[in-house]
Amino acid sequence: MSIQKEFVLRYRVDGHLRFQIPARICHVDAAKALTDGLSGIDGVYRVNLYRSQQKLSIRFNESVCDFKSLARQLFHLLAELEINGALNPKSVSKSVLWKEKAKAKLDTFKAARWAKEKFGDAKETVQAAKVIGKLGMKKPTAFMKDPEKTIIDFLNDILVLFLIRLHWNDITQHWLIKPLKHRYEWMALFYMFFLLVRSRKQK
Repeated sequence: MSIQKEFVLRYRVDGHLRFQIPARICHVDAAKALTDGLSGIDGVYRVNLYRSQQKLSIRFNESVCDFKSLARQLFHLLAELEINGALNPKSVSKSVLWKEKAKAKLDTFKAARWAKEKFGDAKETVQAAKVIGKLGMKKPTAFMKDPEKTIIDFLNDILVLFLIRLHWNDITQHWLIKPLKHRYEWMALFYMFFLLVRSRKQK
């Protein structure tokens, strides 16, 4: 059965046609070849191919290209595409499929590793917070005397721990190796510790 006979005209008004098309026209390469060919016909100004619905919509100017002329050109275009093999889906080599599968597995592995690292960072931060909390509870008198300062000191400790843990890889792998290059980062780190120590001093 020729491809032209598989096109069923479902709707027709002046300047607008809608066809039900076969499934083999709806793969990516065939759909692009057909829409590009139709768009090149004089008088056709809009072509929409809905692959999931297997529908083709063509809008054209009747004064430039009437229905019969458009139908002839459409059937001629389909014949050319069928002869050239453009309507057949291109086979994908096993090597390409293997590379795509490997890439998908690698992306999944990277996502899992990233999630594991972030979970580990959060777990370590929580454990450190528990240690700080226990140390703070050993001095209940300080909390009773000035609860606001005690809470602020506790939150500052948590923030410092979080920042150090967040930048630990950079500190060990880059900042220590090239301290001059990262001098501004070191200055910010020392200033943070200065503020932390200063906030702990008694007024």
